[in-house]
Amino acid sequence: MNLEIQWFIAALVEAELVEKEDAVVFFNSFPEEPELEDYAQGVLDQVVAGMSEAEAQAMLEQIQTEIDIAREQAEYGEAPALFAGPRVARKRNASGADAPPPAPVAESAAPESAVAPEPAAPEPPMERKPTPPPKAKAEPGADPEAELATWFDSVRLLELSAEEVRDFLIRLFAALRRAGVSDLHLSAGARPFIRRARKLERLGSEPLAPEESERLNFALLTPAQRERFLEEQDLSFALEFEGERYRGALMRHKRGVSGSYRLVPSTIPSLEELGFLPEDAVTVRRLLDFQNGLILVAGPLGCGKTTTLAVLLDQLNRERYDHVLTVEDPIEILQTSRNCLINQREIGSHTESCVQALRAALREDPDIIVIGEMHGSETIENAVSASETGHLVLGTLHTGDAGNTLSRVLEVFPQQQQPQIRAMTAGSLRGIICQKLVPATNGRLTVIYEILVNSTAVSNLITEGKIYQLPAAMQIGGRLGMCTFDQCVLKKYRQKLISYEVAEANLTDAASRGQLRQERATREARRLAAEQTEVSK
Repeated sequence: MNLEIQWFIAALVEAELVEKEDAVVFFNSFPEEPELEDYAQGVLDQVVAGMSEAEAQAMLEQIQTEIDIAREQAEYGEAPALFAGPRVARKRNASGADAPPPAPVAESAAPESAVAPEPAAPEPPMERKPTPPPKAKAEPGADPEAELATWFDSVRLLELSAEEVRDFLIRLFAALRRAGVSDLHLSAGARPFIRRARKLERLGSEPLAPEESERLNFALLTPAQRERFLEEQDLSFALEFEGERYRGALMRHKRGVSGSYRLVPSTIPSLEELGFLPEDAVTVRRLLDFQNGLILVAGPLGCGKTTTLAVLLDQLNRERYDHVLTVEDPIEILQTSRNCLINQREIGSHTESCVQALRAALREDPDIIVIGEMHGSETIENAVSASETGHLVLGTLHTGDAGNTLSRVLEVFPQQQQPQIRAMTAGSLRGIICQKLVPATNGRLTVIYEILVNSTAVSNLITEGKIYQLPAAMQIGGRLGMCTFDQCVLKKYRQKLISYEVAEANLTDAASRGQLRQERATREARRLAAEQTEVSK
């Protein structure tokens, strides 16, 4: 186990996020030693299971901070106390920069009678030393990469007024959107970082001091939002300026305030633009023809569930004439009433809770109910009940595949209700779309997915509690439009939409990996044959 992962596990244990034994068992579950990012992503997927979107975003912030600390500590070549000897204190030199670890002293260098050195003084609080402005600062509208490289190294945040900090952030968001960034993270004790095409990139060369992080993350809040955060220590909210929308999530951790910001797409794409293959997009749209029932969009954090849900709602808005009521936390993508009357409600601003909004919805004559995020037993119970009473209900869940999604829905109910709930779900479920985002060959992201359609066979499996047999039913349900993740990955590889490496990393079945290798060998043989033909000419 490399030092970076050792320090990362030590940080997680210190933060009481995992037990050491569980972290080591999970590490050993990888077929070969993982990179720190891959291991951290796996831990994150497990930790956020069952959390709300806002809580999951906040946890992502904390995990990323621990990654930064782990990398810094590993540079000194010493193992953490959890795995070896005592932790080496990190000292700073007179300039405030981290000093290199002391060179080892030979055994003969100090006599046994030597007096033990004084214990090291506690490490002073981290302070960000002011940096001079660059010689030539990129102006808005210049090359996006040049802009991003100078944003945090060229400004003294503590010397700016509140209005100047707000203007600084608005210009930063505009630059991030131009550069194709999806997320921004500002956390005390870590360098600012962004997510672009699922990859993390750092902004600036210095970590944010607690005061700087607090000023940045408070700059865009209303007084009411700030008061709520100070009271609850967590906050999920939406932002809109210059015609663009953003979703924010704040939390407080042991190093200070941390905020994550999602750049909401300006326009609603089509299913095909998201990456659904044409034949699978037809299957998904067919699910929207039902007048009642339950449609679930599932996947891990940051996989595009909210965007897919918005696409489905936009499709309903164009094709049907219904009353649509949404419950979101917060509202991300605005929907304009076309053929449908759409009322979007935000938890905290328009209703106290999702449960209260769903109870009230049944008195407001909706035809379609959209739940931005289904978490908690009461929310899931109300959603299933609404789908039973003549409404079409769409919602999202933090689950990895169709089987886990159904298990999550069923397991929130008491054991004595299980037979009744399985029967209700078997009758009301219309379909489940589980998705992930992966790098595409065009340099962007594309979605891989599995689609479950509630056929007679699937309904019987749900009623009998045989959820473990769903993958087999999906594999043979192709004529109904069903597909598994492995089938989707292989189709996308054959169409050259994803690389071999991406396909291999996302296959779960040994037989599918064999098909992938065979497909690559066939492709390579064709390439060599074409080259030989070209040479012979």
